[in-house]
Amino acid sequence: MSSPSWRAQLKAALNRLRRAESTPRITILGIGNDLRGDDAAGVRIVRQLSARIAEKEQPGLLLLEAGIAPENFSGPLRKFSPHLVLLVDAARMGLQPGEIRWLDWRDTGGISSSTHTLPPSVLAQYLVNELGCAVYLLGIQPETMDFDEPVTPAVGAAINAVAEELAKNLS
Repeated sequence: MSSPSWRAQLKAALNRLRRAESTPRITILGIGNDLRGDDAAGVRIVRQLSARIAEKEQPGLLLLEAGIAPENFSGPLRKFSPHLVLLVDAARMGLQPGEIRWLDWRDTGGISSSTHTLPPSVLAQYLVNELGCAVYLLGIQPETMDFDEPVTPAVGAAINAVAEELAKNLS
């Protein structure tokens, strides 16, 4: 039996949060390196969301381009005190380029994210322990993460799909 799609899991997580909190605070943390091809997926999704959604109109939303050192954003995260943090990152999962997966960060030991200072699982554990928030990970399978390469068409399409779905569900 296949697992629910990433879209269904996103909607379910947001619905659970909205039932539990009258004014939910959500952070989208885009992780990646703009200079390494498809590794830019997370930061590009946050850029697209920033262009689509004005945070001033969405006071319960914090969009952060965390780059390759997301742990450096613990200060803004602590100040915002999110109920939910969604980490968005390129992740080598052994899938076709551009495939998107909703991942349990506790099960990501075999997923490679070698361009970052900390693995997503370590960051997620820190956020859960320190902020008491729910943490989810949305991974996009890269094709190339070589230096000075552009984002590939398959990952570009995935970036657009994720940004569109997030904008629809967060507005």
